[in-house]
Amino acid sequence: MIGNIFEIGERSLDRELFEPLIETDQLLVERIISTGQTTPEGEWYDQPRDEWVLLLQGEAQLMYEDGRTIDLKAGNYLLIPAHQKHRVSYTSNNPACIWLAIHALFA
Repeated sequence: MIGNIFEIGERSLDRELFEPLIETDQLLVERIISTGQTTPEGEWYDQPRDEWVLLLQGEAQLMYEDGRTIDLKAGNYLLIPAHQKHRVSYTSNNPACIWLAIHALFA
């Protein structure tokens, strides 16, 4: 099956879309589409696996629990270690943010 990572189609984007592309016990590759959504105040992602993310389109900002922020633009990628508490503090709406995220234990 051939897919297109940039194809959004007629989907309602009133909430963030998480779309698994490959999923096994050890690995999750997913496409995420954000259109202005952020992690609710006071909530943090604390994931059991490392997460490598690539922002393919749009702009975004991540915040770590210690207050550090990372501004991302299309083409930027980073590795978020397992249990590194973080949140999404900004995503662009136009264009939508299209992320590729790979969840695995890399170390």
